[in-house]
Amino acid sequence: MDGLSRTDALASLSPVDGRYSGHTAALSPILAEAGLIKARVRIEIEYLCALLDSSEVPVSVEDTIRDQIEAISASFDADDVALIKRLETDGARGYSATNHDVKAVEYFIRTQTPATIHPWIHFGLTSEDVNNLALRLCIRTAIREVIRPEIDTLIHRLTEFAQQYRSAVMLARTHGQPATPTTFGKEMAVYASRLGESRSDLQAALEQLQGKFGGASGTNAAHYAALPEVDWQAFGQSFVESLDFTYRALTTQVNPGDDLARVFAAFQRLNLVLIDLCRDSWRYVSDGYLGQESTDTETGSSTMPHKVNPIDFENAEGNLSKANSDFEFLAEYIPTSRLQRDLSDSTVKRNIGTAIAHAHLGYTKLQTGLQKVAPNTAEMKSDVASHPELIGEAAQTILRREGDTDAYERIKALSRGRDVSLKAFHELFGELDLPQSVIEELQTLTPTEYLGAAEELAVSPELDTQNS
Repeated sequence: MDGLSRTDALASLSPVDGRYSGHTAALSPILAEAGLIKARVRIEIEYLCALLDSSEVPVSVEDTIRDQIEAISASFDADDVALIKRLETDGARGYSATNHDVKAVEYFIRTQTPATIHPWIHFGLTSEDVNNLALRLCIRTAIREVIRPEIDTLIHRLTEFAQQYRSAVMLARTHGQPATPTTFGKEMAVYASRLGESRSDLQAALEQLQGKFGGASGTNAAHYAALPEVDWQAFGQSFVESLDFTYRALTTQVNPGDDLARVFAAFQRLNLVLIDLCRDSWRYVSDGYLGQESTDTETGSSTMPHKVNPIDFENAEGNLSKANSDFEFLAEYIPTSRLQRDLSDSTVKRNIGTAIAHAHLGYTKLQTGLQKVAPNTAEMKSDVASHPELIGEAAQTILRREGDTDAYERIKALSRGRDVSLKAFHELFGELDLPQSVIEELQTLTPTEYLGAAEELAVSPELDTQNS
């Protein structure tokens, strides 16, 4: 459109950089192309420094030059990103356009260092030696600094609900039908527990990220050809582990990506838990179990002025579902490569940031939704009280305890598919040949008190572990 810059959020093809750019601002410096370029520079600099530190590699520099090299990564900024992009697309500083993103990084480092060390920049490497490590740095940073805190916030909110409303009796529904009562707190505790387990899975997958350092076809052939006396396998392992990744010795030109597939699968499982929560929360709002804050300046519907829509839960569900679709594709595609390498994975990997951004949007929208709702405990309790048939399960179980082999059938005949009252139950109990103490026990049953261990479960010690 005339007048719109292509950097304008309104001109973006993706909503994560357009409509939702304000929400994804924390991820952009890490997962956008500039973040990946910065990570590539870090890998190249740390590799060069590792060569300088090796007693077996015939290169050394004065301390002042070493400080200059380390400063390249430490002081890296937007101007440096722009220069690298120019080196790639247009050429700059005496270099023709590389049309290659990693080669542009190499030339950038040359522009910042004396010529004596230029032969050792990117020495023996293939692009994937840099890219596989840089990409994993970006993913790990995004999860640790942005995603993990969001998950922790959700777990904390759910745990708050669990503790505060552990006694708030609520109708359960199985197959959509009224079922044995629960409490709102216990149901939130279930989600807090599930989310904590999924967070642990994501963390475990993060700790299993693997780094590749093997040259053009995974053999370090160029390294050994130039310096056969160096144990490049040991060097590579030391270098990869210095970045807190597990060294993967057996590779082709590419890191196979099975470790990334584990991360994506962990995201999917976590997101499925939250999609489930979004849908239940949406239903609780619809049933009047959850009340929503209304904002005077907000429009709920373009035609129905009275509406306060559960838009945050809907938005979260949509974004989490989109993220999971992307993660499924990424987990299926990235671990495949024709023979020792093809470039189709390269363009696919550029979409990892978008997948994580949609997940991030889902988490933030769900946080907003949970902060804007409060349980309507009176409505919940009233709904439970209006379903006296719920004591049927307890009644038939007590009768079984007393040796009544027809207990289930007796209660079924009274209550299945019928409107039944507590009075009708009491009349049935009075007709049975039972000790008076058992009849009185049965007659004290009420739906709102039929909670089992719900209150205790809502404050289970298991939740303390999830919140740690």
